Amino acid sequence: MKLFDVYPLNAIEITKASGLQVWDKKGQEYLDLYGGHAVISIGHSHPHYIQKLTDQLNNVAFYSNSIENPLQVQLANLLGQLSGKEEYELFLCSSGAEANENALKIASFYNKRKKIIAFKGAFHGRTSLAVACTDNPKIVSAANAHDVEFLPFNDLDALEKAFNAYGDEICSVIVESIQGVGGIKVATPEFLSKIRELCTSYNAVFIADEVQCGYGRTGDFYAQDYSGQLADLYTMAKGMGNGFPIGGVSISPKFKPWHGMLGTTFGGSHLACAAGIAVLEVMKEESLLKNAAEIGSYLLNELKSFDKIAEVRGRGLMIGIDLPEELNQIRKDLLFKDHIFTGVANPNVIRLLPSLTISKKEADVFLEALNKRLKVA
Repeated sequence: MKLFDVYPLNAIEITKASGLQVWDKKGQEYLDLYGGHAVISIGHSHPHYIQKLTDQLNNVAFYSNSIENPLQVQLANLLGQLSGKEEYELFLCSSGAEANENALKIASFYNKRKKIIAFKGAFHGRTSLAVACTDNPKIVSAANAHDVEFLPFNDLDALEKAFNAYGDEICSVIVESIQGVGGIKVATPEFLSKIRELCTSYNAVFIADEVQCGYGRTGDFYAQDYSGQLADLYTMAKGMGNGFPIGGVSISPKFKPWHGMLGTTFGGSHLACAAGIAVLEVMKEESLLKNAAEIGSYLLNELKSFDKIAEVRGRGLMIGIDLPEELNQIRKDLLFKDHIFTGVANPNVIRLLPSLTISKKEADVFLEALNKRLKVA
């Protein structure tokens, strides 16, 4: 049987990893500044993480939703403390797509509505809200256009017009505070505040999709936090398990659960919870939110001084480097000549999503390599 060929792959087989360093089967070392779409939040093979999973495997790996799992409670308590949302409740699942689907269900159960407001350039996983980014028409929306309205990102007028037009039909607004696949576009505080205001006025539900931009990546626990507004639901995954599949929805007290309301097969397993707990413990112990803010600011400030870069966008350790079209080969040069993994959004945007443990020294390795590539381009 062959693999179903839907992913473009680099011909590099990684056999070992530690921190931000990975090695291929030939022994070549690479600097990983992408971490599998922001999945590696505390570094590859962190010793505390490895120990936590090993201990759990040696203890009990059995899992069933019909029995109590104290690790779920421990994970929820830690998440409440670090996120500053202790009054919220946690639903555990297995992925960001599953988190977003369940958030939409919670919203619909709450106000009995179906219409959803989302934004052009967004990506909410392979869900009923899978929407083509403006420069990637091959990803076809699976959503029913009658039920989902895709508005321009950061456009306050369009948002107000939509609420004026549909009013009490609107179930929810879902937004990434920083669009990842859409090119590292940052929502303005005014835009997020307007979403909160309109959702409150019309009893719609504000869903903050924090799957890629959240979990400490921006220096705040949730990227949404910098607006000073509270979302009703926060969806998360990716960096939540440092590579182990886990997702979740942080749920405002305004929503009341009932048995059978939501469901999941693998969500909240003992191993997944052990991974999630380990990540939060390392984030707390090593002050990784502070590190993300400091190293992220350093990278952003340095990159803005580089010639030939069209624009630098982002916050913390979620950074987009917008290059002119004629320089779109630089990402490949960084990988194959400088041995540095980065990501891409749209044809010419280099995406940086490194582990929150990145050091200034590692940031400088990238800055020096990029500067060199820009000078010879």
